Amino acid sequence: MAVRLDVNLLDYALIAIYFATVLGIGLAARKHISSSLDFFLAGRGLPAWVTGLAFLSANLGAIEILGMAANGVQYGAMTVHYYWIGAVPAMVFLGIVMMPFYYRSKVRSVPEFLRRRFNGATQLLNAITFAVAQILIAGVNLYALAIVMEALLGWPLPVSVVVSAVIVLAYITLGGLSSAIYNEVLQFFVILAGLIPLTVLGLIKVGGVSGLADKVRQTSLGEGGLHTWAGTAGENPMQAHWIGIVFGLGFVLSFGYWTTNFAEVQRALSARNTNASRLTPIIAAYPKLLIPLVTVLPGMIALVLFDGWGQGQDYNNAIPLLMRDLLPNGVLGVAVTGLLASFMAGMAANISGFNTVFTNDIWQAHVRKDRDDGYYLRVGRIATVAGVALGVGTAFIAAGYTNIMNYLQALFSFFNAPLFATFIIGLFWRRMTPWAGFWGLLAGTVAAFVSYVAYKAGVLNFGTELNASFWGAGVAFVVDVIVSVAVTLVTTARPTEELRGLVYGLTAVDAEDDALAGDARWYRSPVLLGTGAIVLAAVMYGVIL
Repeated sequence: MAVRLDVNLLDYALIAIYFATVLGIGLAARKHISSSLDFFLAGRGLPAWVTGLAFLSANLGAIEILGMAANGVQYGAMTVHYYWIGAVPAMVFLGIVMMPFYYRSKVRSVPEFLRRRFNGATQLLNAITFAVAQILIAGVNLYALAIVMEALLGWPLPVSVVVSAVIVLAYITLGGLSSAIYNEVLQFFVILAGLIPLTVLGLIKVGGVSGLADKVRQTSLGEGGLHTWAGTAGENPMQAHWIGIVFGLGFVLSFGYWTTNFAEVQRALSARNTNASRLTPIIAAYPKLLIPLVTVLPGMIALVLFDGWGQGQDYNNAIPLLMRDLLPNGVLGVAVTGLLASFMAGMAANISGFNTVFTNDIWQAHVRKDRDDGYYLRVGRIATVAGVALGVGTAFIAAGYTNIMNYLQALFSFFNAPLFATFIIGLFWRRMTPWAGFWGLLAGTVAAFVSYVAYKAGVLNFGTELNASFWGAGVAFVVDVIVSVAVTLVTTARPTEELRGLVYGLTAVDAEDDALAGDARWYRSPVLLGTGAIVLAAVMYGVIL
């Protein structure tokens, strides 16, 4: 069902100013690109507050905004599980436990860490699956953008996709990760400037929080649409059991995504020292707690204001419909710009992750070794162009889903859940062998895919797409663990000296202390700030049990 907005000259002017600013940042960042380290990891010189906001913004793409609002319509308040149990604990764990291993080992990517811990085969397998996942997710971002441009501005899908793809391509190719990160900080504020007025005007329209609650009770979701944990042992809108939510989403899917997804970890690796890299995801966790107010809440407002959901009206249209009916010109321009910014943030994260992994972990490690730095810088720029072009193709896969978040969670269960199992066992169990890493990762990936195909074929009944992803992730994790242990028992482990700095309890002999003045202060303590974020998440759950 098409959604059209009355966009005037003022709105177009705001959009044009934004595009000009984005390209200007790309040109400014280009002056500082002299090596592949500058291009792929921003020279490792950025402060924690910049990398923290970029870490959050890279995740706050159009997928998140349109997808979580779609979930708000389809599942109600239960969608906040994706934030309070499905993000914050894993972000804190990444900061406190895992970033020291990533940062001090001076790896440029997650697959490179796997090569050092296991072997080249494990690196290549992860690099290929990661590259495929990033292209598929970039396609989701392009499709989400097409919803905005085609439906709201009336631009045809091919034009909207190509124009935006070219702009993202320009600023990443020009300025590499520095350009992407500084643009992500700008985009974070632009996104909020568009979504906050939408939420406030929506709440006014439905009679405030109490009016919204009364109207949600009268929808198909009923009372269950207002609760998070109530009913998770029986009937609820998501048809999800609390075990699936805690183990599938809260542990496997969320830890798999936040701790091993290089598109996110790359932002923390660009920080100026170990403490700043640890603080990156923890700083991002605080605003992450509040993001449901501008994603899930508007979805619930759209649920009660419009009809026909799932029957001719795509859940993905929740935000565009609210923008059409609630926002005056000028504010509308900011909101459209915010959605364009969110698309670009997500797409840039996918493509900058793809070009780094393709160049370092596939091309340099397995195809063309020992070339000069300038050669790999050129390969990185070519990979950027190729990644965007492939993303245009995969956008049409995403178009087959009425709720893009369902598709995205299925992808995460295939690619992130088994990787997390391999990673976490290898990190804490030094006996795990190189080939256990490879076969465990492969078996877990195949198991997740088989689980999903069995659900789609009607062999397994998980109730909803999301619940199928929760259980698929759990299956992938368990299969990966079993295969990893079995292969370890019949293969040879690496010598302890080769594992220093790569497993828990074995510190690298040459690890340098890179602490800066002020890092010892309480407000720069990853443990203290991380604990505070988890406590806040628990308090917020207490409000809407």
